[in-house]
Amino acid sequence: MNLLRLFRAAGEIAGALATHPRLSFRRLRNLAQPLRGTLFAEDWQPPAAVEGLRGKPPELAGVGSTNPLRAYFEAHTEGRGIWKWDHYFDIYHRHLSRFIGREVHVLEIGVYSGGSLEMWKEYFGPNCRIYGVDVQEACKAYEDERTKIFIGSQGDRRFWKNFKSQVPRLDVLIDDGGHHTHQQIVTLEEMLPHLRPGGVYFCEDVVGSLNGFATYVFGLADKLNEKGVRDRSLFQQAIASVHLYPFVVAIEKHAASPRPFMNRRTGTEWQPFYKKIPAPPGAQSPRRET
Repeated sequence: MNLLRLFRAAGEIAGALATHPRLSFRRLRNLAQPLRGTLFAEDWQPPAAVEGLRGKPPELAGVGSTNPLRAYFEAHTEGRGIWKWDHYFDIYHRHLSRFIGREVHVLEIGVYSGGSLEMWKEYFGPNCRIYGVDVQEACKAYEDERTKIFIGSQGDRRFWKNFKSQVPRLDVLIDDGGHHTHQQIVTLEEMLPHLRPGGVYFCEDVVGSLNGFATYVFGLADKLNEKGVRDRSLFQQAIASVHLYPFVVAIEKHAASPRPFMNRRTGTEWQPFYKKIPAPPGAQSPRRET
C-alpha cells in the first residue's frame, strides 16, 4: 500500500513538472523551508515566563465566555449522537457566530447518527436550512422540513455536480466525511467555488504530521501571498483567509469585492536610509538624499 502511494506521488510530481515546470521547480527548490519549520516546532520550548500559564489557555479572539455550541453539546446527554473534538466548538463559534439568526444554508458531510444536524439548527436558528451528505442510505431518516439528506460519495465529482444543481445557495460547509485526502481535495475543489461570498469552509480531522490534505492547503494558502500583479489575483479576490487550527482547516471567502492591494505611506519624517524613496501613484511622499 505504501509503495502504491509512493508511485502515485511520483506520478503526480512528474505530471506537475510536465505541465507547470517553472512553478514545480520553485516548489522543489523551497522544500528545505517546510522541513526547517517542522524541526523548529518539534524542538519548541516555551520561555520560563509563560510556564505558569499552562492549563489556562486564553479564549479565541471573538469568542465570549459562553459558547452556545459547547453549551448545547454538554446538555445533550440523550438522543442522536454528536461526535466532535471539544476544541472545535470555539473554532466554529469564532467563524460562524455572525450567521446566527440569519437565513443561512449549511452543508455537513458525514451525517452518521444525525445529532450534529440538530445542533446546527439550534445554533443558527429557525432561518437556517441544513443539508447532509453521507454514503449510508439509512441517513435519509434524518430528513425533515428544514433538513435534506443526499446519499453519495464526496470523492465523486459527478455527485457534486448533481448536488450543486439542486442546492444553488450554500453559506457554510463542514467536511466531516471520509477523511481521506483524495475525498477532501475533490470536495474542496468542487465546493469552495460554490460557496456564496462571505461563506466559510471547514474541514475537520486533518490529523497527523505531513497530512496530505494539510499539505494541499499549504499550497492553496501560499497563493494568498502572490505579488506582481496589478490587482488581486482571481483567487485573492475570492478568498479572504485560510486558517489552520489543530485538526481543522477554515477558509473564509470575501463578503464583497476587496479593495486593490495598496502599499501606502503616511507621515512627513523619514530616516534617510535610501537615496530615493519612490512615491506611490497619486501620493506625495518625501524624498531624502544621503
